[in-house]
Amino acid sequence: MAKQDTESAKVTDIDSTTVSAAVLGNIFSVTDRRIRQMAEEGIIVRAAKGRYKLVESLKNYTLALKLAAEGANTDDPDGEINIDEEKALHERIKRHISELKLQVMKGDLHKAEDVERVMMDMLAAFKTRLMNIPSKVAPALENRDAAYIKDRLTKEVLEVLNELKDYNPKDFYSDEYVEGEEDAD
Repeated sequence: MAKQDTESAKVTDIDSTTVSAAVLGNIFSVTDRRIRQMAEEGIIVRAAKGRYKLVESLKNYTLALKLAAEGANTDDPDGEINIDEEKALHERIKRHISELKLQVMKGDLHKAEDVERVMMDMLAAFKTRLMNIPSKVAPALENRDAAYIKDRLTKEVLEVLNELKDYNPKDFYSDEYVEGEEDAD
């Protein structure tokens, strides 16, 4: 009777529970050898020789299954994730981001919002100047011949168009721009 009471006792904390490879193998439906392999891969957490931390191993195994399932949707035919490849990919991405940030700081690359701001200002000024041509030149064109009118309008339009070509590249620099050593002189 005492044995039944201890088997049905309520367990409230299993964080420190350790189990053998055979028990984990039974839970995961894999061999003891596969449990040892997963321990070498860092999935199963070894507590001591032949003993494994149950809770941490369950969490890691579940995470590994999720990652493998996500990996099955990638180009990897085995559906497994190579941690070294993932770390290398992550480092490559971080390097690429750093290179892009450096280009922005040097003014070699511009942020879309900076380009949009400058272009909107430039085009708004262009439109305003273009729309002002009629009121500016109308009084001077009164009672003039067609050749004079054509020349005067052409001159005014060219003046407005020339303003577009005279943009300042520094207008595109973001707030993160850092002057280079050659600019510091």
